Amino acid sequence: MRPRRTVLFVPGDSERKIRKAAMLDADCVVMDLEDGIAWSRKGAARKTATEALLTMDFGRSERAVRINAVGSGLEEADLKSTIVGRPDAYVLPKVETPAQLIRLDKMLDVLERRCEYEPNSTRVLALVETALGIMNLREIAQTSRRVDALMFGAEDLIGDIGGRRTQGRWEVFYARSKIVTTAAAFGLQAIDMVFVDLNDAEGLQAECQQAAELGFRGKMAIHPDQLPVTLAAFSPTSEQVSEAKRLIEAYETYQASGSGVFTLDGKMVEASMLRTAEQVLARAQGVE
Repeated sequence: MRPRRTVLFVPGDSERKIRKAAMLDADCVVMDLEDGIAWSRKGAARKTATEALLTMDFGRSERAVRINAVGSGLEEADLKSTIVGRPDAYVLPKVETPAQLIRLDKMLDVLERRCEYEPNSTRVLALVETALGIMNLREIAQTSRRVDALMFGAEDLIGDIGGRRTQGRWEVFYARSKIVTTAAAFGLQAIDMVFVDLNDAEGLQAECQQAAELGFRGKMAIHPDQLPVTLAAFSPTSEQVSEAKRLIEAYETYQASGSGVFTLDGKMVEASMLRTAEQVLARAQGVE
């Protein structure tokens, strides 16, 4: 599974912004056809995003499209227009039930056959942003083999439950924790919420750090200036990589001598800690 530490959203109707995003080396660039686009601009956004997919070089960045929600009446046109550009993934917003993913699966099956693409090669990132979606996370995570990640939309959730956003973020702690835990249980990535204050670099850094500590693998971004902070937060440092290598080497040495549990730098080490070290090395190598 490809890394998605930085997931940058850009308006699908802006050729200039898409072109700029394609040169930023984000892990994933998402051309938005949904909330960031006025109703009168939906057709123009489809056309611009499709043209970008067909003609622009995105480098190593994953090329994704956020379509309108299943049931909106717009999703089928979004897919039929953009599939010819062979996007790497689609972001499906407002996922609340398995039925929405099943519907998307069926549409993509037909379109992949029509375009002669490899079956199930088009990946799906499920954006969960309502109370019902949070409650149905377990079922959502198991519905489609196309799904690589669960993404969390905090702003819509708060509007749905009638809460209020705060700097402490406790109002979304339960939802964030459930996203991370469910994703881990079913071998998916967890992608954290958007940070909306573009003038608060310290706040962004703090939120990224908390997300990484919770277990998120990346974060959605809405401005290029957010990318360096986000990338750093979800990438292991050289010190973390060195420590992980040292722990694994020590573990292998003690295992060979018949010791199951040992101490390293005064701390007890056991098999369960090996998994964390292996994950650090995998992320450092760009592998999930």
